[in-house]
Amino acid sequence: MARILMGTCGWTDRALVTSGWYPPGHRDAEGRLRYYAGRFPVVEADSPYYALPAPATTRRWAERTPAGFRFDVKAHSLLTGHPTRPAALPADLRGRARDEGLLDEVWARYAEAVEPLRESGRLGTLLFQYPPSLAPGPRAEAFVSGCRERARGWPFAVEFRHPDWWRPERERATAALLADLDATAVAVDTVQGLPASMPPAAPVTTARLAVVRFHGRSPHWGTGSKEDRFRHDYTERELAGWLPRVRALAAGADEVHLLFNNCCADAAAMAADTMRRLLDTSVPHQTAHPAPSPSGRAAR
Repeated sequence: MARILMGTCGWTDRALVTSGWYPPGHRDAEGRLRYYAGRFPVVEADSPYYALPAPATTRRWAERTPAGFRFDVKAHSLLTGHPTRPAALPADLRGRARDEGLLDEVWARYAEAVEPLRESGRLGTLLFQYPPSLAPGPRAEAFVSGCRERARGWPFAVEFRHPDWWRPERERATAALLADLDATAVAVDTVQGLPASMPPAAPVTTARLAVVRFHGRSPHWGTGSKEDRFRHDYTERELAGWLPRVRALAAGADEVHLLFNNCCADAAAMAADTMRRLLDTSVPHQTAHPAPSPSGRAAR
């Protein structure tokens, strides 16, 4: 049966660090990751989206986590077509033209940075999150295919932010595209009823892995600050509504990652704990992470 792993989108977010979730003695860089990895079996490393880490950094990540732990690593913003500030590039690349040569160089350095996680068996997947401006069509499909070609031989997951990719009339074609690319479709949970709301489609496109990112249900999705877009406390009822889809993902993939991106404070960690408890109750023969919640609190 599939391993169903719960975690959060990042472990160094300022709101989480200042929330009190990390106890005294575990608030330095090493202590935070060791504490987190003792409570959850997967985490999204989102910092490479903003700046490329050194291989020495990711090697330390591997050393501070147990065997079987998973890092899902976001691709650098330049690789996914997001606006990228010069400061987000390595210093020696900031004056380069924004062309294919620069993309190749950034990809090479990103792959070098992630390699220690792959070597240690801790890489879950590369996560290519595309911007809302990437609407479906031949040019977009070619761009995604080009990204996949660069990442040939790596586990590769795709999150679209333009809702048309997962409209009912196009869902089958999008799933087929990703399956042909050997790319994991990332399902998302967002508020519904807004122009930018993402349909909650959850197809399995690779037998290796399925991923769901829970962004919260803020009415400000698609607008405002990060805190506006992602602030949400999941209720038990909201999370229970995902259980049938999680079961379907677990039936079709070897591993399922449920990642919580709702902020602020410790809301994501609390939601992950609640989802773990719900799954332990409803699918006892599938493997959710066995470690107890550090606080015993349910999601608010």
